[in-house]
Amino acid sequence: MATTNIWQQFKALIPEGGRIVATITANNGNGTSQARLRDGSVITVKGESVSVGEKVFIQNGEVKGVAPNLAQYEVEV
Repeated sequence: MATTNIWQQFKALIPEGGRIVATITANNGNGTSQARLRDGSVITVKGESVSVGEKVFIQNGEVKGVAPNLAQYEVEV
């Protein structure tokens, strides 16, 4: 009888690496873009497919797609 590891099955449902939301501030012309994170810091990411001013999903240092422009709230618990 084979046993299954429930934890491994659960981990398989979650994509590797974290996904963050940022705003594109510049396309560099060399396949990379500048992106401003929510805390105000600016990073360089791979990809130029998104226009300046749009929000994007970034995973493993690469633009994965356009993110919806939703309101952000901070709640202290």
